Amino acid sequence: MNGLPEIVDSLEYKLKQLLRKMEMLEKRNRELESKLSESAMVTGSQLEEIMMLKKQNETLKMANSLLGSDDNKRETKLKINSLIREIDYCIAQLSD
Repeated sequence: MNGLPEIVDSLEYKLKQLLRKMEMLEKRNRELESKLSESAMVTGSQLEEIMMLKKQNETLKMANSLLGSDDNKRETKLKINSLIREIDYCIAQLSD
C-alpha cells in the first residue's frame, strides 16, 4: 500500500503533462487554421488577378491585330464574327 500514493502522484503528473501538451497542440492547430484561411484568401485574390490579366491580354491581342498586326488576326476575326452573330440574334429577338 505504500506504493499507491506514488502511483497516484505519477498518474497525476502524467495527466497534467498530457493536458499541457493537448493545450499546446490545440493552440498550434488554431494558428495553422488561421494561416490556412489567410492562404486561401491570398490564393483567391491571385486567381481573380490572373483572370483579369488573361482578359486584358485577350483585349490587347485583339486591339493589336485591329491595328494591323498579323499575329492574332484569325482570333480577332472569329471574335468579330461571334459579336456580329450575337447582334443579329438580338435584332431578331427585338423584331419578333
